Amino acid sequence: MGYPAGFKYTKDHEWIELTGDRGRVGITDYAQQQLGDVVYIELPEVGAKLKEGQSFGTIESVKAVSELYAPVSGEVVEVNGSLKDKPETVNADPHGSWMIAIKLTNPTEADGLMDASQYETLVK
Repeated sequence: MGYPAGFKYTKDHEWIELTGDRGRVGITDYAQQQLGDVVYIELPEVGAKLKEGQSFGTIESVKAVSELYAPVSGEVVEVNGSLKDKPETVNADPHGSWMIAIKLTNPTEADGLMDASQYETLVK
């Protein structure tokens, strides 16, 4: 599975899809493969303020519980509630399963993230 070219990526295996000053965040195909079958996802409330690199929730699989990290600073403006009921969607469609949407407080932070080819090199 390739990594969408329009996304930015973190070394912690999150992606962000930016549209203006907002971004939708999820985890990469590599991350879901490492986790195995996802059974539970804990996400923040709308209105939560996040700093770049801060944990915004946890993802639990049959193997492990992992932190989810914010790729950028901002305010949570949307949460994908359907993942609470169907966390396994993340395994089936990791790049289509966004978890939170953030309104960026410092959009230049996104410039420090990896593009798809840099991320592919990281996970090889």
